Amino acid sequence: MRLLVVSQYFWPENFRINDLARSLRGHGVDAAVLTGKPNYPQGKIFDGYRAGGVHREVLDGMEVLRVPLLARGASGLRLALNYLSFVLSGMAFGPWLLRKKKFDAIFVYAPSPILQAIPAIMLGWLKRAPVILWVQDLWPASLSATGHVKNKLVLKAVEHVVRFIYRHVDLLLVQSEAFEAPVRALAGNTPVLYYPNSGDDSFSESSAAPAPALDGLDAPFPVLFAGNIGTAQAVDVIVEAAAMLRGHPEIAFVVVGDGSRRAWMLEEKARRQLDNLHLPGRYPVETMPAVMQQAGALLVTLTDQEIFSYTVPSKLQNYLAAGRPIVASLNGEGARLVRRANAGVAVAAEDGAALADAVLRLYRTDPVERARMGTNGARYFAQHFSHDMLVGQLAAIVGSCIANRKDEQ
Repeated sequence: MRLLVVSQYFWPENFRINDLARSLRGHGVDAAVLTGKPNYPQGKIFDGYRAGGVHREVLDGMEVLRVPLLARGASGLRLALNYLSFVLSGMAFGPWLLRKKKFDAIFVYAPSPILQAIPAIMLGWLKRAPVILWVQDLWPASLSATGHVKNKLVLKAVEHVVRFIYRHVDLLLVQSEAFEAPVRALAGNTPVLYYPNSGDDSFSESSAAPAPALDGLDAPFPVLFAGNIGTAQAVDVIVEAAAMLRGHPEIAFVVVGDGSRRAWMLEEKARRQLDNLHLPGRYPVETMPAVMQQAGALLVTLTDQEIFSYTVPSKLQNYLAAGRPIVASLNGEGARLVRRANAGVAVAAEDGAALADAVLRLYRTDPVERARMGTNGARYFAQHFSHDMLVGQLAAIVGSCIANRKDEQ
């Protein structure tokens, strides 16, 4: 089976599509990748690449074809131009880069922007191959929720574009069960199928990489947040909870990662003199399994907006795999997942008092019960989010889509 993967983001940018594309080879899938020049999350083109021109390379036996694009920079305008530049470059250079190449199917990995599916649709028509779109984000709702776009006319125009995209692919995969209804509302006759993000199996294994020495992890009960520190993560709630629990020196909040709100958190830490809040910065992903094993609990937060109640944050699967109890400050699907797995406690999004109370209750819980929560999470991960299992499922889905297209011809 010959598969073209279309994704604006790919290695050395850190996205799940990297491991997914590599792993498909073990399931009889020969994958090639059409992508852009790496620039996420710093907003500038990575060393060894340049914004202009096309670039060919081979990674783990996969041919990776890169089209030019404008780096995302640090402003909303630059971000919009970054999205559009990939679409235009994909349409202009993709057919030339892929000339005389035959593919059985095209698979689109679609976090924001969903617009990256447009070059894939054109290539599907040129190659006479079915296009499968894996929806990671709900547009236009997510644009409005994150504040990137507020104009109602623009949002309505984006909705028309999304409807066009959904109705011109052969199959829509959604990463959350809650995505099914809003996607179906725009999809017309295109079938919609739940297909979740996998976790990283390495988080369920004993890590050979030593954990870096991070301030706060030596506390009796460290609560670890790992990942992007941005607006969507509502990190204000972590600061509020830390302020409320400053009288419990045995509890420490450790926020590992970087993002647009980290500087604000550092300012608040200094202003409020929060010695129980630590922000050590970013660390290589390969060190995170060992870091998580030192946590008393793992913390995930999202803003109190309807769009985020549909989403399962990708870090949640890795948290489950790590086998540590989870504290979830979010609504909707993510909270239901934690409760369904009996893997920890979930409270309402952006409620600092509720988060502080949940952390304190978890600290006072019998260690045997906390360990049971972690075990429950690891078991749930193995049953529902194991990477190898889900890669096999995807190979079968793609094969079925190809067969359906042949039956129709």
